[in-house]
Parts: sequence; structure tokens; C-alpha cells
Amino acid sequence: MTLDDLEPLLARAERVLARLEANLPQPLPAPDWTASAAFRYRKRKGQARLEPVRLVAGIRLADLQEIDGQKTRLQRNTAQFVAGATANNVLLTGARGTGKSSLIKACLNEYAAQGLRLIEVDKADLVDLPDLVELVSGRPERFIVFCDDLSFEEGEPGYKALKSILDGSVSAAGDNLLIYATSNRRHLLPETMKDNLSYRHTEDGELHPGEVVEEKISLSERFGLWISFYPFSQDEYLAIVHQWLSHFALDEAAIAAARPQALLFALERGSRSGRVAYQFARDLAGRRAIGAVEDAS
Repeated sequence: MTLDDLEPLLARAERVLARLEANLPQPLPAPDWTASAAFRYRKRKGQARLEPVRLVAGIRLADLQEIDGQKTRLQRNTAQFVAGATANNVLLTGARGTGKSSLIKACLNEYAAQGLRLIEVDKADLVDLPDLVELVSGRPERFIVFCDDLSFEEGEPGYKALKSILDGSVSAAGDNLLIYATSNRRHLLPETMKDNLSYRHTEDGELHPGEVVEEKISLSERFGLWISFYPFSQDEYLAIVHQWLSHFALDEAAIAAARPQALLFALERGSRSGRVAYQFARDLAGRRAIGAVEDAS
């Protein structure tokens, strides 16, 4: 075979290699950090990137009612973090619609001007946390990795990856990254009746959990701060309705008249939560706005 015969083969091989390289995982590129205060970690065809959130939810701490204790604890931890002091990874657990995610977003808005940034990561992508840690290491901003509605089934790869990060990688990489997660499960893994079979009595009469139960609580224990949320009472729900209707510029008389509708709305939804209160307020404010337009015409 002559050199002339080899040249077409070499050219073809180079084209094949170029196509293969294009499909291989690439290092996570740095985004334009000035584009937003919040980013989403996304994967497309094996390639990961951070997408800036163009419209960040405008929720403020003052908008969140009836969770003052939880608000104080998370705000204090976040303020410490932004100031460069020691702070903890946080697990927010409890009833749905009570403000867990909104509280994290409100803290972002409170401290974004001081350099706080948020990166939202889906549960399926938690295995890539080390790449994120490496990307932000040395940056002057302070980063919260936000995992919303976090829970795991048995054997999911993200479970061990997150456990490892909480134990070592985050602290080893520096002090400019924390993990804030929300969950309806206190221990992040499903609990079953058969887990109780692993409990054992010791010679001193004490009852101790077995390995199955210990494994299920081991991840949540790695969060330094637990913040619990609880279902709202009727009065608390109505107080939140009042706050949101005031936000939508309804007067006191209209708000008082809306109480029975607000209670019926919650009954139909089967929940008295901050989310339901906000949804009711949006619905009522929208209906009143349309009615005002129709009356004017």
C-alpha cells in the first residue's frame, strides 16, 4: 500500500474521531456568572451546562407568613454563609405547600446583592455534584445548590453521591458552597413496616435500630440544620390569604367578604397551605379584575 492509498483512510479516520470526540462528555463550562443570580444544571445528550434563570421568582421574606421560626433559622444560616462565617447544609422537611422552596428563593433575593447565587440541580443529576463543586471552587460568590422535593428510592445512584458530598467533598472544596434541600420525607428514603424487624433489644433493655433503619436516617443526619414545616391551622391559613389578597390590592372589606370562599377553596383542594392560599388569592384577584373590566364596558 502506497502513501497515496493511506491518505484517504487517514482522512476518514480523522472524521470518525472528530465525530466521536463531539459525543464524548465535555468538562462543565463556566456560565456567564453575571447573567443571573440563579442557574439550572441541565444535561442534553450527555453534555452538561449551567443555564441562567432569566426571570427569578420575586418572592421576598416579608411575603412569607406564619413560618416565622423557620424563616429566622434559615435566614440566620444564610446570613452567616454570605458573610463568610461557618454555616450548615440545610434540609427543610414537612407538609407540602408550606413554604419550604419559597423560603429558599426568598433568601436568594435577600442576599443576591451580597454575592449569593443559587444552582438548582435535579435529583437525577446529583451524581455530578463533584463537577459543580470544582467549577465554583475559588469563585468570590457564595453558592447554594438547591435540590427541590428530594427523595430517593432504594439503590438510586444520587443517594450515595449526595451522602459523599455532604460528608467530604463540599468541605474539602472550600467554604463557598452549601446544599439546601427540601423534602416531604424526613429521612429521604421510603419507610416500610419490615424496617421495624431490624430493631433489636440489647442486654441493658435498650431498643436500637438495625442496619436498615440506620442507613435510611444516615443521609438526613448529614445535614447540619433540619427545619421542619407543619400543616397550617384555619386561622393561619386565613392570615396567609389576607396577606396575599392585600398584595393583590384588595381592601379590608373585600378580604373579609372572601373568607368563606377561601375556606371552601381549601376544602375542595383538601389542604390548608400557603400554596393554596396564594392560588386562591390569584384566582379571586383575577376574577375581580375581569369583573371590573366587564362592568366598565
